[in-house]
Amino acid sequence: MIVISPAKRLAERVNDHSLAPTTPHFKKEANQLAKELALMSSQELASMMHVSEGIAELNSNRFKNWNKDTGTEKRAIFQFEGDVFKHLNAAQFDDKQINYMNKNLIILSGIYGLLKPSDEMNPYRLEMGTKHNFNGSKNLYEFWGDKIAKKINEELGDSLLFNLASEEYFSAVSKYIDAKNTINFRFLSSSGGKERVVGVIAKRARGEMARFLIENEIQTTKGIEKFSSMGFKFRDFSNNCFTFISS
Repeated sequence: MIVISPAKRLAERVNDHSLAPTTPHFKKEANQLAKELALMSSQELASMMHVSEGIAELNSNRFKNWNKDTGTEKRAIFQFEGDVFKHLNAAQFDDKQINYMNKNLIILSGIYGLLKPSDEMNPYRLEMGTKHNFNGSKNLYEFWGDKIAKKINEELGDSLLFNLASEEYFSAVSKYIDAKNTINFRFLSSSGGKERVVGVIAKRARGEMARFLIENEIQTTKGIEKFSSMGFKFRDFSNNCFTFISS
């Protein structure tokens, strides 16, 4: 199983792929959070989310119109538009790849907990690291507790979990997941004799790696070292972490 983070940018246009829509596992919890957020003013949302008044107003309207059909794309995988999703490029998958992705990819979410690619999602913005009193919890990590991880563990069984999510999101499940079965990834960029993780490049590489794992239906660590997108080359695999470097 592959886990990734959501994106802030969302698309409205309907994708013509035949992927059948499904219902999020934690829809009840999402509705509960949206109901609470709908009671907040746009100014309160701006302060809580650390965003501009325009973005806060947009999301205030989203929460107030939660579950209303707007005729736009609903499936999660075709709504998210960030770097990870652009490089995953699910719209270009054939039916076999789409079906494999839908069974093996999980998108972590602040408001939905987790989403399958096919899950119908209301447009939203709510970062997992948001600090606010959510139904008596001091933040979303406390609100979700071990719920997300329990669902992942239930579906994961004895299989490996390929972690391509950000630290902010994976922190919502990491302490409840068996580290021995978790495979992490590090994408280094080399420039001027120095090696470091460059945020935007690492995001794109995570999307490329997710695509690579799906296209090749990889379930073990075998073959991952062959990944070469964006000029990355395999460096090593130690402590359950693959390191790749590009120059």
